[in-house]
Amino acid sequence: MTAGRSATVDGTLRRSARRTPERVAIEYGDRAWTYAELDDAVSRAARALREAGLERGDRVGALGHNSDAYLIAFLACARAGLVHVPVNQNLTGDDLAYIVGQSGCALVLADPDLAGHLPAGTPLLALRDAGDCLLTRLAATEPYDGEEPRGEDLVQLLYTSGTTALPKGAMMTHRALVHEYLSAITALDLSAGDLPVHALPLYHSAQTHVFLMPYLAVGARNVILDAPDGDRILDLVEQGRADSLFAPPTVWISLAGRPDFATRDLSGLRKAYYGASIMPVPVLERLRERLPGLAFYNCFGQSEIGPLAMVLGPQEHKGRMDSCGRPVLFVEARVVDEAGDDVPDGERGEIVYRSPQLCEGYWDRPEETAEAFRGGWFRSGDLAVRDAEGYFTIVDRVKDVINSGGVLIASRQVEDALYTHDRVAEAAVVGLPDERWIEAVTAVVVARGEVSEGELLAHVRERLAGFKVPKRVLFVGELPRNASGKILKRELRERYAAAGDDSRGSPRP
Repeated sequence: MTAGRSATVDGTLRRSARRTPERVAIEYGDRAWTYAELDDAVSRAARALREAGLERGDRVGALGHNSDAYLIAFLACARAGLVHVPVNQNLTGDDLAYIVGQSGCALVLADPDLAGHLPAGTPLLALRDAGDCLLTRLAATEPYDGEEPRGEDLVQLLYTSGTTALPKGAMMTHRALVHEYLSAITALDLSAGDLPVHALPLYHSAQTHVFLMPYLAVGARNVILDAPDGDRILDLVEQGRADSLFAPPTVWISLAGRPDFATRDLSGLRKAYYGASIMPVPVLERLRERLPGLAFYNCFGQSEIGPLAMVLGPQEHKGRMDSCGRPVLFVEARVVDEAGDDVPDGERGEIVYRSPQLCEGYWDRPEETAEAFRGGWFRSGDLAVRDAEGYFTIVDRVKDVINSGGVLIASRQVEDALYTHDRVAEAAVVGLPDERWIEAVTAVVVARGEVSEGELLAHVRERLAGFKVPKRVLFVGELPRNASGKILKRELRERYAAAGDDSRGSPRP
């Protein structure tokens, strides 16, 4: 396939720029870029990166906050044949050094306030807010006229969240991400007339590849925020400048808990997308009750598949609000046992995928790649059941299932029971080592007001079988999370592995 026929990430912007050049593509702060202006900036940034000495295939780290410069840098890497490596801006020390070193970054584009966290000697170029930075170089740089990337070329290393082990760099090609964009557009009903606000970190694949890039592909007007600021988001909705929002459950929980949530005029909000971690059913019910006309979409997947794999649409929620939906356009999914054989509908097994959206494997990790793709299907690590209509419901992560006395317990079911108590703001259930039970079901709870361990245990006991009731409740001020909002259960297990009777819960004011 020649480059001119390839499906490429930067080509999605180029086509929109030719189709609607004067339409506003993105707004960030007090800056707005039309599609033509954005495409030109990307082209000049691509040349600036190549003139900095980078060669095709070089890895370029990106350590920055949400901004127009961050998006331009990603698309410039794509156009110049470079491999973009988005890095969580909250990382420091060994965690940051690991990703920069393991990926072999030839250059890191960094916001000035974050550059000091990088290992000494790291080749650097400021993204913005500096005298010599990527944005200021554009005016003196000609548009890129070099070789175009090909569909099979790597365009990004998406490092996994690392909730259970060291992060691995999923090798994404242009072709994989373009298939992802088509799946997102069709499954999520994205259109040029939508007014999306992008508030989650752009280094995370969900915000960039499920929403921002597909919305650029269809020609929508996009607002980029520094962070999921509740005041700013609700202001944009009331001003008629935003009608579409993606956020993980943590953000939706925060919005729903605001004192003004019941009084603000949110009638202009048309589409609500949630994902990145499991949405507690009781929380979703409260949101739907408050905003009955809002179309809710459950987005499910993981970095290795671009990341969108399944969607539960607005008309599909009734009767199955705990489901993650059905596979999107370019994804095949099965539920299998440990041997890789299909399990009957209604029985629990691991989801495996086959899709052009999938990564090529893990960067410099051949053994992990072979294990993940054994049998020709990608092993997701998610436990699920599939019903006769083809809807999938996530039971748990394979490594999060609790073995209590030889009986396997899904932590999500216990969490949902806890969330029905009005004093539970957040909850995570893990298995901790126990001489008698092998693993003791343990609830780690962020309380809303005063509640005791005994109250919560009695509440769960009314709803679940006795063996599923937590053996203890630990009260904390907040749960550890990664940047995408996923609760780090690995960290909870490590933190409380030695927790005995002295760590039992107590009333929390």
